[in-house]
Amino acid sequence: LKTNMASTDPVASSSSSAPPPPTEKKRKIKPYHKIKAHANPLSDNDFPYPVSPEAVDWGTQYPMHKGKAVTIADVGCGYGGLTVNLSPVFPDDLILGMEIRDKVVQYVRDRIDDLRVKNPGKYTNIGVERTNAMKYLPNYFAKHQLRKIFFLFPDPHFKKANHKRRIISQQLLSEYAYVLAPGGMIYTITDVEELHHWMAGHLARHPLFERIPNEDLKDDPCFDLIHRSSEEARKVDRNDGKKFPAVFRRREHPFTTDPFWD
Repeated sequence: LKTNMASTDPVASSSSSAPPPPTEKKRKIKPYHKIKAHANPLSDNDFPYPVSPEAVDWGTQYPMHKGKAVTIADVGCGYGGLTVNLSPVFPDDLILGMEIRDKVVQYVRDRIDDLRVKNPGKYTNIGVERTNAMKYLPNYFAKHQLRKIFFLFPDPHFKKANHKRRIISQQLLSEYAYVLAPGGMIYTITDVEELHHWMAGHLARHPLFERIPNEDLKDDPCFDLIHRSSEEARKVDRNDGKKFPAVFRRREHPFTTDPFWD
């Protein structure tokens, strides 16, 4: 009788059939480097920059190579895929990744530090700097200091009103020509065909640059690296996208009749 009473007791029945108390919902762990895909290069930034190339102490970035200067720049280096892969290909060059987003820069620094710890004596020739290359490139590099500059999958800035934010323009190309040594190379690649024509068109019209046909670059290790080494390149592959490269050489003398360039 007591058993039957217990089984028909509404309170007991309710408690036995009630769902278990809700467990505490785990908080979503945000990725340590969750950041915006792009940043506005024309906005004001609060990071420091050198007053001149002579004020840059490259020994802080490359303690094993004091007295040397950077000769290869990866502009908008992102998560450092190309910068890291260039290291063993050009062991005698100092390579600098340049990135405007602070959290991405910290990620690349951590990545380089980790590579140096795991591979003693290697990856000592690469570094990363938080800066805005559209504004401060001549503050870092002297005339003809660089021999290679890379622009991999830059922000397309699709809106016409934002085209002035694009990393390739006639005005900026004159700065790139200033810091690039004669015979030096500019490498560009994008998965946006319109941006490819924009970049290649501006470079082709500049009197200090001449395009190198893609078929002449088969033995250039950099041409292979720009297609596969960066995180963005692998993303394009995963999406079965197309890549549009264009490589230009810096002329020693301007190809023009305009006396301004003489």
